[in-house]
Amino acid sequence: MPKELILIVDDEQNIIELGKLYLENAGYQVESATDGLAALERFKQLNPALIVLDLMLPGLDGWEVCKKIRATSQVPIIMLTARTDDIDKIVGLELGADDYMTKPYNPRELVARVKAVLRRGSAPPPAPADSAVLAAGPLAIDPARREVRLDGRLIDLRTKEFDLLHVFVENRGLVLSREKLLDLVWGFDFYGETRTVDVHVAHLRDKLGGSDRVQIATVWGVGYKMVIDA
Repeated sequence: MPKELILIVDDEQNIIELGKLYLENAGYQVESATDGLAALERFKQLNPALIVLDLMLPGLDGWEVCKKIRATSQVPIIMLTARTDDIDKIVGLELGADDYMTKPYNPRELVARVKAVLRRGSAPPPAPADSAVLAAGPLAIDPARREVRLDGRLIDLRTKEFDLLHVFVENRGLVLSREKLLDLVWGFDFYGETRTVDVHVAHLRDKLGGSDRVQIATVWGVGYKMVIDA
């Protein structure tokens, strides 16, 4: 079976080499680019299975690279950023990134996330043919069609946003830790980075429009819970 090819895009050679070492040890083939324009060329040439994309690049930055790739392809993208502003991650996710990691990061976590994203992409869990619509107050979640309606209005959710909301609704009223959500929604173990959950929750709250009847409440020091007013 051919090795899946990962394209790492970063202007720091030591980051590339470290990622390459761990990913190759995990059985992947790895190629690299050090600026935005080169990343687009390598993407066209190599047709990678996944791209690890730094935001802060010379020439075209990571946001522009992601936007141009998403115009023609749904290849999985994990964004890397040295900045901690939530807006950076939210914009990246809005442009179509599948996940993000904040630098510096544990290279073992990078491998875990690459495996998880590729596993989701290659074998998405099919919904049972008889799966019923999950109704909770004003929310209706259709697992078979992967559609969500709020008061009858269709909500446009990306893959992980849908999965996260589904988990929240199935466990409504229960407090779920960030680590538990990482495991249930993203499918990888906790390696010390849980901001992915926080960013997706922020994005999900925004798409739910601040509804008084559907709230994702923060339980400080623990995690989140879904509160629904029927």
